[in-house]
Amino acid sequence: MKYQRSSALFAEAKKYIPGGVNSPVRAFKAVGGEPIFVKRAKGAYLYDEDGNELIDFIASWGPLILGHAHAPVINAVVEKAKMGTSFGMPTEIETQLAQLAVSMVPNIDKIRFVNSGTEACMSAVRLARGYTGKDKIIKFSGCYHGHSDSFLIQAGSGAVTFGSPNSPGVTQGTAKDTLLAQYNDLDSVKALVEANKGTLAAIIIEPVAGNMGCIVPTTPFLKGLRELCTAEGILLIFDEVMTGFRLGRGGAQEALGIAADVLCFGKVIGGGLPVGAFAARKEIMDHLAPDGPVYQAGTLSGNPLAMSAGLAMLTELNERPEVFASLADKTAYLHEGFDAVLATKDVPYQINRFGSMISVHFTEDPVTDFASSAKGNNAYFKTYFHGMLKQGVYLPPSAFESYFLNDALSYADLDKTIAALSHLEF
Repeated sequence: MKYQRSSALFAEAKKYIPGGVNSPVRAFKAVGGEPIFVKRAKGAYLYDEDGNELIDFIASWGPLILGHAHAPVINAVVEKAKMGTSFGMPTEIETQLAQLAVSMVPNIDKIRFVNSGTEACMSAVRLARGYTGKDKIIKFSGCYHGHSDSFLIQAGSGAVTFGSPNSPGVTQGTAKDTLLAQYNDLDSVKALVEANKGTLAAIIIEPVAGNMGCIVPTTPFLKGLRELCTAEGILLIFDEVMTGFRLGRGGAQEALGIAADVLCFGKVIGGGLPVGAFAARKEIMDHLAPDGPVYQAGTLSGNPLAMSAGLAMLTELNERPEVFASLADKTAYLHEGFDAVLATKDVPYQINRFGSMISVHFTEDPVTDFASSAKGNNAYFKTYFHGMLKQGVYLPPSAFESYFLNDALSYADLDKTIAALSHLEF
């Protein structure tokens, strides 16, 4: 495949946009080479500026669960746009989407729409602090909750020390209120709770991690978190920006059988348009302005285009719950095919999967947290990524990202993808 026009567009973009991209993972820094510029997409396929056709396994990083340019979503957005794009005033469709979301998800009474997953997580933490009257939070190494200052924290020198910022611009004052635990390691959480008695507002976690590859939580780990939060008066926040309305009608809570106190949404709930949301029980949400003292606002929050896309998407998923089983079956089929091929290659590998999320890690050891994910052989991953790309398969350009399947993928597409892997030489 040739990428002459993409290369020229990237060179031009770098003159005006930092790094030539508006989100760092798009720059191909982790895999080398230059990013591909997309012109259009339909169903399970991307079509780039050079005319190449690519099978898509990122689905815009999750939201396009029914495929690109899905007719009911596109039609809803087009018709709504004819009536105006935003008003900065209430609209009926906000309530319609809120009602539907609340009816589909366990343990929530009210929901507030925002414009991104970052906003949702940032606002959920502020609400937790306002509700509990406490300042500190626990997050997990390798879990990404957007680029708000509170979340850009790396490990300190020990399990019970304060975190330190790992991005310039994040202050030590912000970092000191964020404690870092290890995913799937309940003891690391208990140590932090014990060392910070009475000061923790919330524990925030991706219930199925997607930002260190797909990493599945153990049942004792999540169950233990729930019990610990209940016992200590700490709010458990599930960041379901990736998993919400993807792992089932009720998201990860339903799929895993664990109840959270506050939920963060994005991706699917906007049908491909920028959106986020956070939700909880009435007594927690009523602390938000204008009913309560915790302030949060946004001029374009609940804008009619995003609401119309989200309503069309969630309506179809609510009416066709078999989509989730179909997606899980296709992901399992891909897993089995990849496993059969990689077993014949002279490379170490692990495949992680949950529902319609999956990732391949080039390492001998099971991948259960960020440390084990980081052991993956990046040279093998680069060969894998570019080898698949040359054969028309677009995977996440980073070893630390989950793949997201969409239901427009056919079994013929999956067979072609598995065949592409079989042709690779590491």
